[in-house]
Amino acid sequence: MTLRTETTLPGYARAAVAMKTRMHEYCASTAGHEYHRAFVETRWAALFPTDGDDAADPNHKLVDVLDRANSMVWAHGEAFVIAPAMTAVVAAGAEALDLTGDLLTADAAPTDGGVLFLPEPIYHRTLAGRVSGIAAITWTTIASPRGRSWLICGWAHRDDPDDPHATRIQAYARQDPTLLSRLGPYVLTDVNVLPIAQPVPAVDPPDVEEPDRDWETAPDGRYVITDATARTHVCAAIAYAFWRIQAQPIAVAAPAPLDRAARRRAARASIVHDTRVVMLRRTSAVAEPCDGPARWHYRVRFVVRGHWRRLIDRHGQAYRIWIHAHIKGPDGAPLLHGEKVAVLAR
Repeated sequence: MTLRTETTLPGYARAAVAMKTRMHEYCASTAGHEYHRAFVETRWAALFPTDGDDAADPNHKLVDVLDRANSMVWAHGEAFVIAPAMTAVVAAGAEALDLTGDLLTADAAPTDGGVLFLPEPIYHRTLAGRVSGIAAITWTTIASPRGRSWLICGWAHRDDPDDPHATRIQAYARQDPTLLSRLGPYVLTDVNVLPIAQPVPAVDPPDVEEPDRDWETAPDGRYVITDATARTHVCAAIAYAFWRIQAQPIAVAAPAPLDRAARRRAARASIVHDTRVVMLRRTSAVAEPCDGPARWHYRVRFVVRGHWRRLIDRHGQAYRIWIHAHIKGPDGAPLLHGEKVAVLAR
């Protein structure tokens, strides 16, 4: 059972609860702990060199945080599913996002902990050129000496035939037949941290002096966000873009009904089974409010790219809304086309 094969609200609900149950069991297992340890040692070995089996070394502490946080969020986090038609909107918002210096409040996320499923993954290309599908994102709050933060994790679907990361796993499995039995249905591929009530740090600029690499290609027609141009870490950007967009009139979050048998299985496993499917709301365009008579009018129509707009709420807190790409100008006016040039370069 996978979310990529579902098309109905009950189907999404059943698949989401099944995946949450399996992932909770996996993250709480010895196999999950071993994967977290290998992930941390591979990813941050240069930053946090290990010191034997000393339980005080940074690697051990980070693995322990991942063990507890991921096991908890897969069990108790509320589930959200992005309908495929909504994926491009969230991806565009994430790619255009720059949170550098922003102060995020604790209520920026819809819940303290959650699981976001993407039946149509958004693809992430690293600076090394590797591509991985982001088929799920989890977030949960954690405490540290520097204050509270969101721990945001990106997960690839282990068996997605279109995902280059899944293809690599299958290649490793041919060398080690026991590998697949030691993995959950989703595989951790990225970890980001967003501070709460502290300025979001800037993303380190890419190393432009390194030689060219042979980049992996993503499946045709899929949205790819690359670390080379991202101004906010990719998984954190997708999570924040989803948090904001799902709360706007452009989207509607429909509760997905779960059948009695699945609900009972979730209750026995202590899994939160509430699931909401986030879809595009079918609305007509609404003109922006203005004060007084118009001082000009457009004689042509033109395309306005999607962008973030900063606003201030009644309590003086800054927040953002996503303005979706749209055509501006009077009905029937000529459509102004811009010129676009595509350059193919290695």
